[in-house]
Amino acid sequence: MQEPAKFIREAQQGIVTVEFTKIDTGESRVMPCTLAPTLIPNNIEIREIDPKSDHIVVWSLDKDAWRSFRVNTVTSWYKGKPSESKEEVSNQGSDS
Repeated sequence: MQEPAKFIREAQQGIVTVEFTKIDTGESRVMPCTLAPTLIPNNIEIREIDPKSDHIVVWSLDKDAWRSFRVNTVTSWYKGKPSESKEEVSNQGSDS
């Protein structure tokens, strides 16, 4: 992921989908997630997120729980839910 700061900004504003490789199994994971307080139970707001960190913690919308991923395992990310077409969002966050 070349622009973690951009990912974090988009996640703070709404739903993003991140695709990454799970460390423990090597499987691909497609995770709709957010950092937008209005989409997180109890309106929890995370104020400081270091874009230089090797991990990013997000609210996973499909697991309804906090999850993290390693930045170096991200294959792509984009605004919106997985059911939305990547072309429609123009790969706005994708590294490719």
